[in-house]
Amino acid sequence: MKKSWLYFLIILVIAGFSGCQNSESDNPVKIALSRAVPEEKYQNYFRWLKSIDTNIIFLEMYHLSFDSALALLNECDGLLLTGGEDIYPGRFDRVYDTSRCTEIDLKRDTLEFALLSQAIELKMPVQGVCRGLQLINVYFGGSLIINIPEDLDTVIKHQLPDTYNCLHHVEIKKGSWLHKISGISNGITNSNHHQGIDVLGTLLVENAVTKDGLIEAIGIKDRTIFPYLFAVQWHPERMEYSNPLSGPIAREFIREVILYSKK
Repeated sequence: MKKSWLYFLIILVIAGFSGCQNSESDNPVKIALSRAVPEEKYQNYFRWLKSIDTNIIFLEMYHLSFDSALALLNECDGLLLTGGEDIYPGRFDRVYDTSRCTEIDLKRDTLEFALLSQAIELKMPVQGVCRGLQLINVYFGGSLIINIPEDLDTVIKHQLPDTYNCLHHVEIKKGSWLHKISGISNGITNSNHHQGIDVLGTLLVENAVTKDGLIEAIGIKDRTIFPYLFAVQWHPERMEYSNPLSGPIAREFIREVILYSKK
């Protein structure tokens, strides 16, 4: 009974962000967020996606049991892997670097790997942000830089105390998915991470890099195998939606979610 009430409360709180404006979809689509409450920072994800479709129903996975979360994912039309803690280095054979991580949540690692695996099996659209990009990369056999300030020879600041004013340029790979939807070859993004991609995972392709060579956007290499899997290292939900590296990403994810819902 307690779990059922918690499940109802999580859906009720998140559904409360639904608006009454026009929606791009005929029927509300359901998007699973790997973690979305209770911190205020997670509300940015709701606002970002609702700028495209006000009728989205969000379902938060982290505070459910694993079985309940995986069962609920079957009822969803898309998966958003949100930002957060460092991924346990043992998942990419660097357990000896665990002490250099700032914060680790083993429960979240396990849950998100399971959610991603199931979403891939269902060929459900997946969008990753910050930690979400790193998790996708590790899932596909890639590895991470443990601490950029120590391990990467760079003058670019990837993390500052004022995360909303930590900015840098990214170069968009010509012909990439991001180049297609943004219409630009370079742009400015925010940055709030001390880890990043070291070795790129198999089946993935880079879409954007910083001038120091750090991969900042990835996608699935062959969309005939898996229709939509895309992730960025920055936080588009914290940027101006008019920025070509924010709004268009939300728009394309929602478009794919709507297409999936109609299958």
